[in-house]
Amino acid sequence: MLSIILILFTSFFFTGIILRTKSITSGRKGPGILQPVSDVKRLFRKGSVYSETTSIIFRIAPVIGFSSVLMACLVVPFGSYKGIVSFDGDFIFFAYILALGKFFSIISAMDTGSSFEGMGASREALYSMFAEPAFFILIGSFALLTGKTSFYEIFSSLHLGSSITYMLGGMAAFVLIMIAMIENSRMPVDDPKTHLELTMIHEVMILDNSGFDLGLILTAGYLKFAMYGAIIADFFIGGLSLVWAVPLFLFIQFLFAVMVGLIESFMARFRMNHNPQFILALSSVSFLIFLGVLLVLEKFV
Repeated sequence: MLSIILILFTSFFFTGIILRTKSITSGRKGPGILQPVSDVKRLFRKGSVYSETTSIIFRIAPVIGFSSVLMACLVVPFGSYKGIVSFDGDFIFFAYILALGKFFSIISAMDTGSSFEGMGASREALYSMFAEPAFFILIGSFALLTGKTSFYEIFSSLHLGSSITYMLGGMAAFVLIMIAMIENSRMPVDDPKTHLELTMIHEVMILDNSGFDLGLILTAGYLKFAMYGAIIADFFIGGLSLVWAVPLFLFIQFLFAVMVGLIESFMARFRMNHNPQFILALSSVSFLIFLGVLLVLEKFV
């Protein structure tokens, strides 16, 4: 229960910290940290407009997408405290409940009949498919290291006590940060501020969404960032008491948001044909983590 409360709390500020970091690095004052929340509140008060070419799929997709992210948040533990949903192999459920929401987002974009939105849906499906092996190799490696198969048992049994394990934790944090950027269609894979349809991914998929539906989509994105930040924090919280674990969790979330803002400020967007190479490279980093786990377990012959 503590995990979902902290994820919901940090999601209110996460995107605002990103925007404020980008504003500071460009020499501007920028909006307040709670401006994204105010934007969503305004959208929730508006009605949604639906095209005559769309079907029921377009109407239910935002709800399913938001529900899938919220359900995935329930699986994430907080250090030695279980998530609301916890069972053996729950990281597989975590990945595929998110995939369900992504699937409905993709077919919702195609349901509009727009060639631009179909193009964005195609890219979203491709990049998500490439990012999936990196996640499973990463979590599978730590499952092998701890001998456990649920998020809670993996993180509660994981103890970073040597230079090799600290290196593995740092590499895992890097992979999860990049996966979060890819899953949220951010730099360097996609520019959330672009208005050129030929280079857009997520933004072009939601061009026809409005009002309450658009608010749900944006809120799901805020939650997804905070959720991945919570997983990163779990690598370093371990069995710490709440007195230390909660401040460390909040600090890691803040650091994660600032890092995203710095990446989007100073890192150029990749060309479209380079994105698959970059995403597949994350699987190589995850494979290095797997080899590191074998080294720690002395499995090399």
